[in-house]
Amino acid sequence: MADKDEKKQKPNVIQRYWRETIGELHKVTWPTPQEAWNMTKIVLVVLAGMSLFLGLLDYVFSWLVTRLVS
Repeated sequence: MADKDEKKQKPNVIQRYWRETIGELHKVTWPTPQEAWNMTKIVLVVLAGMSLFLGLLDYVFSWLVTRLVS
Protein backbone atom coordinates (compact mmCIF):
# COMPACT_ATOMS: atom_id res chain seq x y z
CA MET A 1 0.00 0.00 0.00
CA ALA A 2 2.80 2.41 0.81
CA ASP A 3 4.25 2.00 -2.72
CA LYS A 4 0.95 3.07 -4.30
CA ASP A 5 0.72 6.14 -2.06
CA GLU A 6 4.29 7.16 -2.97
CA LYS A 7 3.58 6.79 -6.69
CA LYS A 8 0.54 9.07 -6.39
CA GLN A 9 2.59 11.76 -4.64
CA LYS A 10 5.51 11.76 -7.10
CA PRO A 11 4.69 13.70 -10.28
CA ASN A 12 5.31 12.15 -13.64
CA VAL A 13 8.64 13.15 -15.22
CA ILE A 14 6.89 14.60 -18.28
CA GLN A 15 4.42 16.54 -16.14
CA ARG A 16 7.24 17.95 -14.03
CA TYR A 17 9.21 18.92 -17.15
CA TRP A 18 6.16 20.63 -18.67
CA ARG A 19 5.33 22.51 -15.45
CA GLU A 20 8.95 23.70 -15.04
CA THR A 21 9.11 24.74 -18.69
CA ILE A 22 5.94 26.80 -18.42
CA GLY A 23 7.27 28.35 -15.20
CA GLU A 24 10.50 29.38 -16.94
CA LEU A 25 8.61 30.82 -19.91
CA HIS A 26 6.67 33.08 -17.54
CA LYS A 27 9.99 34.52 -16.33
CA VAL A 28 11.16 35.45 -19.85
CA THR A 29 11.15 39.11 -20.81
CA TRP A 30 9.79 39.02 -24.34
CA PRO A 31 10.80 41.80 -26.76
CA THR A 32 8.24 44.27 -27.99
CA PRO A 33 7.30 44.06 -31.69
CA GLN A 34 9.47 47.15 -32.37
CA GLU A 35 12.48 45.59 -30.62
CA ALA A 36 11.98 42.33 -32.50
CA TRP A 37 11.80 44.18 -35.83
CA ASN A 38 14.96 46.16 -35.01
CA MET A 39 16.84 42.97 -34.11
CA THR A 40 15.60 41.33 -37.32
CA LYS A 41 16.94 44.24 -39.37
CA ILE A 42 20.32 43.95 -37.64
CA VAL A 43 20.47 40.21 -38.39
CA LEU A 44 19.59 40.80 -42.06
CA VAL A 45 22.27 43.51 -42.42
CA VAL A 46 24.92 41.30 -40.82
CA LEU A 47 23.80 38.38 -42.99
CA ALA A 48 24.10 40.46 -46.17
CA GLY A 49 27.50 41.81 -45.11
CA MET A 50 28.90 38.38 -44.29
CA SER A 51 27.53 36.97 -47.56
CA LEU A 52 29.31 39.67 -49.55
CA PHE A 53 32.52 39.21 -47.56
CA LEU A 54 32.56 35.43 -47.93
CA GLY A 55 31.61 35.67 -51.61
CA LEU A 56 34.52 38.04 -52.18
CA LEU A 57 36.91 35.73 -50.34
CA ASP A 58 35.69 32.78 -52.39
CA TYR A 59 36.22 34.74 -55.61
CA VAL A 60 39.74 35.85 -54.61
CA PHE A 61 40.83 32.37 -53.51
CA SER A 62 39.42 30.70 -56.61
CA TRP A 63 41.20 33.32 -58.76
CA LEU A 64 44.48 32.67 -56.90
CA VAL A 65 44.18 28.89 -57.24
CA THR A 66 43.41 29.25 -60.96
CA ARG A 67 46.50 31.43 -61.42
CA LEU A 68 48.71 29.02 -59.44
CA VAL A 69 47.50 25.90 -61.32
CA SER A 70 47.73 27.32 -64.83
